[in-house]
Amino acid sequence: MTTITVCTTCRTAGKPERPGEGSGGAALLAEVTSAARAAPGIEVRGVACLMGCDHGCNVAISDAGKMAYVLGRFEPGSADAAAIVDYALRHRESASGVVPYREWPQGVKGHFVARIPPLAHEVRD
Repeated sequence: MTTITVCTTCRTAGKPERPGEGSGGAALLAEVTSAARAAPGIEVRGVACLMGCDHGCNVAISDAGKMAYVLGRFEPGSADAAAIVDYALRHRESASGVVPYREWPQGVKGHFVARIPPLAHEVRD
């Protein structure tokens, strides 16, 4: 199962937090959860802090035995959420988690922050 992990404490890059207003990350989690409802094999979860504050709003896309990715600089809206879910579906379909650049949705280009290889004991044959 491919998992999209959304940082719930992220602030939208360049926008100060206002008292009583939820974080950009919490809003992005709601948008991604909604966008993923019709996406088979995709799980969405929130986590407090992915430690990518300079790149808020951040998400991680992962699956056991596959390359994992951290992406950032998203806006908490439906267009960015749809692009994240679209990329996660392509990640799910890839045996290694590596999605060729030509298949990346336009909405994730320029948002990659880090790529994390699977642990050696997890690598799929």
